[in-house]
Amino acid sequence: MSGIAEFIAVNLDCPEPPALAAFYAALTGGEVTYSTDEAASVAVPGGPDLYFQGVAGHKAPTWPEGERPQQSHLDFYVDDLAKAEAAVKELGGGKPDFQPGEDRWVVLTDPAGHPFCACLRRQS
Repeated sequence: MSGIAEFIAVNLDCPEPPALAAFYAALTGGEVTYSTDEAASVAVPGGPDLYFQGVAGHKAPTWPEGERPQQSHLDFYVDDLAKAEAAVKELGGGKPDFQPGEDRWVVLTDPAGHPFCACLRRQS
C-alpha cells in the first residue's frame, strides 16, 4: 500500500437503514453484515462495503435538477439494462423520466430515492 489510507466503504444517508441495506444486498448479491434502526451495512462482493446511516426527516435527492441535487451516485455493471431495470423495480426501486445514457446506461433510484446508474458491461 503506497497511501496512508485504504478505501473501504461508501455511506448513504437514508430514512430506514435496514430496508436500504436489504435492497442493496439483493441488488449486488452482497450480505447484510450489520443492521439496526440507526445504521446498516452490506459487504459487496468485489467492491467496497456500503453503509447506511439513518437521518431523521431525510429527503430524497432530486434528479437531475432541483433543490436537493444528487451530490454523488453509485454505478453498477449489468449484463442487460432491461433486466436490471425490472429487478430494481421489483425490489422497490424506480426509474426517473430523464435518461441521458441512451443504450449505454440507465438511471435508476433505490427505495429512498438515491439515483444510481446501471451501466452496460462491455462485451469482449
